[in-house]
Amino acid sequence: MKVDVLLGLQWGDEGKGKIVDVLAPRYQVVARFQGGPNAGHTLEFDGIKHVLHQIPSGIFRSDIQNIIGNGVVLDPIVFKREIENLAKYNLDLISNLFVSKKASLILPTHSLLDAAYERSKGDSKIGSTLRGIGPAYQDKVARLGLRVGDVLSPRFAEKYQKLVDAHKAILDYYSFDYSAVLPQSEENFFAAIEFMRQFKLVNSEYIVNDALAAGKTVLAEGAQGSLLDIDFGSYPFVTSSTTMTAGASTGLGIAPRQIGEVFGIFKAYCTRVGSGPFPTELMDETGEKMRQEGREFGATTGRPRRCGWLDLPALKYAIMINGVTQLIMMKVDVLNIFDTIKICTHYRLADGSLTEQLPYDLCDEAVEPVYTEFKGWSQSLEGIHDFDAVPQELIAYVKFLEEELKLPITFISTGPDRQELISREAPALLGA
Repeated sequence: MKVDVLLGLQWGDEGKGKIVDVLAPRYQVVARFQGGPNAGHTLEFDGIKHVLHQIPSGIFRSDIQNIIGNGVVLDPIVFKREIENLAKYNLDLISNLFVSKKASLILPTHSLLDAAYERSKGDSKIGSTLRGIGPAYQDKVARLGLRVGDVLSPRFAEKYQKLVDAHKAILDYYSFDYSAVLPQSEENFFAAIEFMRQFKLVNSEYIVNDALAAGKTVLAEGAQGSLLDIDFGSYPFVTSSTTMTAGASTGLGIAPRQIGEVFGIFKAYCTRVGSGPFPTELMDETGEKMRQEGREFGATTGRPRRCGWLDLPALKYAIMINGVTQLIMMKVDVLNIFDTIKICTHYRLADGSLTEQLPYDLCDEAVEPVYTEFKGWSQSLEGIHDFDAVPQELIAYVKFLEEELKLPITFISTGPDRQELISREAPALLGA
């Protein structure tokens, strides 16, 4: 068996949670392979909206093993809160949720460091969610961090205090006062650690590979988006982990040859949260209409998302570095209200030349988007599940994208609910 990978192709918030939930019945294992509580995966069904931050999006399916992989940075306080919020749904989380012992822990002082670093940048701030993600990954790479498996050690409190003392020295250097908030945060942290000990803390790389050897189906779930990748994203305005397909190998302990289908998810337009370059951003009435119609506010932070037209150079780049095999287009219904819809097909550089490639640094090299215009369909897509029944203008939009991207768009999302979906997949794909 192969591991199928599902990830975002833009700057995050593409709608990965919904699609994992939709595809989950085809899989016996769903595993998160990177990121932390800065990810907000939204699922909506039976009239109820659910937001998951660290727990895999297959958790609502009772017959699926859900794994938090070693590539994740885990905040025990957020973990406890998520579990408690799920209690009313009578899910068997003790049996169906596994946490890698090698996943890194986010300490209360990591969030404080995040705030101190961001404040020190002034106008050059990254736009961090201040959840401690970056500092936790820093400690991991510096070989200083604590991992989930450490909570089982009788020396855990000692290890914790050693690292916290090092963090306090840094906070003191930045003149960042932590005295008022740290005691309560630490109390919550150790209560959450005790809570977490009741779950299955495992060597998840064995569980994943044993599942493959036994012929089980596995779906790897990414967080954030490809354009936020630490190596290939719009650096330095990126996240702190590998958000692309390669991250599934390092974040779960699976060999590259075991990767099967790669589902690339993108919105029918673009959004971005926080700072950083955004070539097709609309800082006008059209952008605001897009934001309001799409309810484009962060699932984790509530921050308004920046909005703009679809960017093909960026999308082609993300498809290339991920080895995408199928595309899934989300939030097509948001474009229902526009008479004219645009797609950026090229960038015009300062010297007047056109390119389809992303420059080395979008921050320093100004690009002007070159658009192709399409007539909007200007009607609701509610209740449509057959592609042949969609407006001709939308069919033209989809066909243009498939021709440009050289890949099939196998699903089109027409609303937030799991039922609001048009499937165009070939029957042979994914064992359907």
